Amino acid sequence: MAKRIVIVGGGIGGMGVATTLAGKLNAEITVINKDNFYVTGPSRPLLLTGEQEYGRMLRGYEKVGERGIKVVAGNVIRVDPDNRKITLSESGFGLRSREIQYDYLVLAPGVVYDGSSITGLDRNWWRNTTVYDPGRVNVLRQRLWSENEGTVLVYAPKAPYRCAPAPTETALLAHTVLKHRGVREKFRIIHVDANDKTQPPFLADVVKQVYEKAGIELVTNQEIVEVNEKEVITKSGERYGYTILALLEPNRAPKFVEEAGLGTPFVEVRSPQDLRHPKYDDVLAVGDAAKLPFPKNQEIAFESALFASNKILEMEGVTEKVPVQYAFVGWAYMGNLEGRLETQSLQFQLDLTTQPPKPAKDPQFKREYTLQKDRWEQAYLERLFGYSPKS
Repeated sequence: MAKRIVIVGGGIGGMGVATTLAGKLNAEITVINKDNFYVTGPSRPLLLTGEQEYGRMLRGYEKVGERGIKVVAGNVIRVDPDNRKITLSESGFGLRSREIQYDYLVLAPGVVYDGSSITGLDRNWWRNTTVYDPGRVNVLRQRLWSENEGTVLVYAPKAPYRCAPAPTETALLAHTVLKHRGVREKFRIIHVDANDKTQPPFLADVVKQVYEKAGIELVTNQEIVEVNEKEVITKSGERYGYTILALLEPNRAPKFVEEAGLGTPFVEVRSPQDLRHPKYDDVLAVGDAAKLPFPKNQEIAFESALFASNKILEMEGVTEKVPVQYAFVGWAYMGNLEGRLETQSLQFQLDLTTQPPKPAKDPQFKREYTLQKDRWEQAYLERLFGYSPKS
């Protein structure tokens, strides 16, 4: 009898598991995603400069269906691990719901941006823009290209959060756009960071140097606890005014994870290689929602998906495994100090197979690194979704 494998989340982690297991097991694979499409994340900041476009970032699931993988659009509202079932809402308002049974459940829902700990953000949410959200990044782009003076305030919460360099990328790409428009001298750009260094920490020295050249103000060890219509207030009482706010809320897994007793703020796992929940052999977690001692990014999401796939194969008595280790090459957008809409990037590496992890970086910013990042992202999308957009 075919095993029922249910995967919550149709992003890099979820599709990594689905496409790896398809054809290797006698299984019914169902992917549940809140939308019937996927929007990639790593290149999202380049929407600000016009170097990326939505059409190259969007993927549908049609080619995945050709491989026998079923994709369902809906929201998971409840997980019952003791009875091996989930409850799925088929509309955003929860008016219809149904239960789905599973033999294996893989949780890959990504993260929720939760600003509930920040006083006033619930009333001023519409003032906030970030590069993390496909809609709000568009608002940020429009404002950077239309406003002629003010203060851009970028905020990074305490780690871990998705895509560590994104707040830095936001500040530098904002500088690039404003410099290109000839209004940079009429703006302050302030990066407030709840951590003692910009993330990832091993790039902080280079970031500090480029911020000084760009005239970007950096404030570390300041956690924002309140937002009003004109300013943010930190835990120590510091106040920073803004006209354009790009605040990243703290990250957590969706509430159904905590309500099911599977962990908080992220899903508990046995180890980075054994991604089963400590209590349930048939519940695994991958990607940003998993409690892993690594940065939250696309490469870790994919590699954790391979480890989870290998564990399911092992439990099903399949000896063939896919090769995988936690090590990656990454790129951080550094913008363009002269204001040309040709973003340069910094390349870095992180070998997580050693203890402590071994970082490395090329301190030279290069246009070629931006193009490398694009090719890397597009290759992932083609591998997992089965096609690339027409150029």
